[in-house]
Amino acid sequence: MILLRKNLIDGEWLGEAGSRNINPSNTNDVVGEYASAGPEEAKQAIAAAKAAFPAWSRSGPLARHAVLKKASDEIMARKDEIGRALAREEGKTLAEGVAETIRAAQIFDFFAGETLRLSGELVPSVRPGVGVELTREGVGVVGIITPWNFPIAIPAWKIAPALAYGNTIVFKPAELVPESAWTIVDILHRAGLPKGVLNLVMGKGSVVGQAMLDSPDINAISFTGSVGTGKRVAAASVEHMRKFQLEMGGKNPFVVLDDADLAVAIDCAINGAYFSTGQRCTASSRLIVTEGIHDRFVEAMKERLDKLVIGDALDGKTQIGPVVDQTQLKQDEDYIAIGRQEGAELAFGGDRLERGTPGFYLQPALFVGSNNAMRISREEIFGPVANVIRVKDYDEALAVANDTPFGLTSGICTTSLKHATHFKRNSEAGMVMVNLPTAGVDFHVAFGGRKGSSYGSREQGRYAMEFYTTVKTAYTFAG
Repeated sequence: MILLRKNLIDGEWLGEAGSRNINPSNTNDVVGEYASAGPEEAKQAIAAAKAAFPAWSRSGPLARHAVLKKASDEIMARKDEIGRALAREEGKTLAEGVAETIRAAQIFDFFAGETLRLSGELVPSVRPGVGVELTREGVGVVGIITPWNFPIAIPAWKIAPALAYGNTIVFKPAELVPESAWTIVDILHRAGLPKGVLNLVMGKGSVVGQAMLDSPDINAISFTGSVGTGKRVAAASVEHMRKFQLEMGGKNPFVVLDDADLAVAIDCAINGAYFSTGQRCTASSRLIVTEGIHDRFVEAMKERLDKLVIGDALDGKTQIGPVVDQTQLKQDEDYIAIGRQEGAELAFGGDRLERGTPGFYLQPALFVGSNNAMRISREEIFGPVANVIRVKDYDEALAVANDTPFGLTSGICTTSLKHATHFKRNSEAGMVMVNLPTAGVDFHVAFGGRKGSSYGSREQGRYAMEFYTTVKTAYTFAG
């Protein structure tokens, strides 16, 4: 029996089956059927969120804390079940699916605590007898649009702060991963959210997303996805004078200097470039290596890549799962062809793989002999494809690392405190890693980038308050 998941609008589960969710490890496996909202359902969800905002925004911190803490506890208790469903629908390994689910639970737990730490400022006025209070209030109805690559963590780090700071929500997840989205909404709904506070509208971005962009009743939009769609979100938001927050692409550099510990460098590069099938905006897609260690690094990378286990995401032995769907697989293969045409040498991989079940399996690809002007160095591929760029020294490595329209994350592997310190200060990225993979961040600190990677205030941690609240200044004359 195939599950039927409906949209949640104004506290009611509504809709009929509109799309099927397919397992990328086994295309014969249907995860479930999911309702597809249209423009009218999106408008109903927005109206419900608008009607629910006055009461929820004035609810006490204990009410918000109770909902978020209960959701956190249930997600953690069901981590194996939810993590398995996540791996089944998205294709990341079972271990990664469970780890992402745990992260979602931790995010809700953190923001449950934040509801009890809300504070303001009381300052003296320059005028005698006048007091000044600065407080923060929810911005209103928040539209949340999330991608498919982190189907529970990214919704969690947007939904949790939105609720903690008193906002109501219209949530549109990616079409490829509706099960994780439905699960998190179901948990929050049963945790005691009043009707209309959180609304789920699954469906096409061109329909549901557009209705959200066109609505004057959405006061803020938090978006994670492609650069092209992010620009559309920005243009539509300016039209309505709403707040908007964008997390988009990355072409992240990982620098390896001659003095690096080779084993550490290989671990970081393999993890950053290929885990989660390379489908991370924080992936290390450019490996910038100085000439003294270059050849040893490339040989060690090929040896490690040859040992990776690529297979069904639900198999505990699998280290790299399938690509998410046929469209993404074709994009990856097209970029591999482009790299060859541009003159880069495919040193390893890049072939379609056959496994016991029909799926979107791709052997991780490594290019060498590339330069930073090639398309494979400039454009986000979003798959298990990385290229090595050979440079003379640290100064050239830093220049190449910064020569990109993106600026999400960067990394360096070195035993030199001098170079590590200089790189942290001079890397043009929002997040910098030293002797760590570029992918992998903590849930309680700021996440975000520069240039074409991000726009607006940071996500996660206490920095989330900047986007999900607005500041009010109140003056009182005592007489």
